[in-house]
Amino acid sequence: MSVITQRQSSRPVEVLLVEDNPGDIRLTQEAFKEGRVFVNLTVANDGVEAMELLKGQAANGKRRPDLILLDLNLPRKNGREVLVEIKADEELRRIPVIVMTTSKAEQDIHRAYNLNANCYITKPVELDEFLNVVRSIEDFWLTIVTLPRE
Repeated sequence: MSVITQRQSSRPVEVLLVEDNPGDIRLTQEAFKEGRVFVNLTVANDGVEAMELLKGQAANGKRRPDLILLDLNLPRKNGREVLVEIKADEELRRIPVIVMTTSKAEQDIHRAYNLNANCYITKPVELDEFLNVVRSIEDFWLTIVTLPRE
């Protein structure tokens, strides 16, 4: 599923959201819709689907994501396994991966960074705080940071 939001630029920023919680998916979509950046948000509901999308895009000559938002606790293939695969792949490793998860465990934080996550964010449980986190991601990663383009 893709959702395109508004932006002043002509080319949307491609964001892959790897998330199995329908509520978090909906909130992320809403936050990007209200944002200033033109975002094409693609959703993968588990780690296997995420890797199929990423590998399929490369194989079919489609644009890869500019940014990946990755939950750790996923069915079929967890976020740690996805992170390892992304960072081991020559074509995918430059894509910034933001781990966005409910875990505050130090071991999860250390492990994510050891696996070359670019950022680790603990998802807030409050609605307004969650929306603020996604807006902060947009403000920093999609406005200030220069992302690698293919």
